[in-house]
Amino acid sequence: MTTRDTVMELLRRIGEGDPERIAELYAPQGDWKLDWPEAEHGRAQTPWIRHRSTRADAAAHFREIGENHVPGKAATEIERILVDDDEAVVLGEIRQTAKSTGRAYRARFALHLTVENGLITRHHVYEDSLAVAQAFQR
Repeated sequence: MTTRDTVMELLRRIGEGDPERIAELYAPQGDWKLDWPEAEHGRAQTPWIRHRSTRADAAAHFREIGENHVPGKAATEIERILVDDDEAVVLGEIRQTAKSTGRAYRARFALHLTVENGLITRHHVYEDSLAVAQAFQR
């Protein structure tokens, strides 16, 4: 698969919501980062926001997102996908509702992916983490 094919398949699987199938697209080991400093994000409220490094971690990430948000009250708008060789950037906006507080939020994001041999080896997310934090504050 090309980089674009892998990214499109990732987005399709994320839309289906099966963490194990999503994780199949990730390399056994990878570079996974989010833009929120770990020491400051309040892991108890947002456990999916942390660094990861394995395929199993990728599945856990998407599982934790599902566990902490209200099913059926989510949407993602993809505005642009930019691809250059093995690098891709996905730009868009997510809309979710925090399960613990019932608060809805919107967060713009950029997802930087590297694809090697059809598997994702880098997953860096840059998002509006303030919007997420405010939705989960008790």
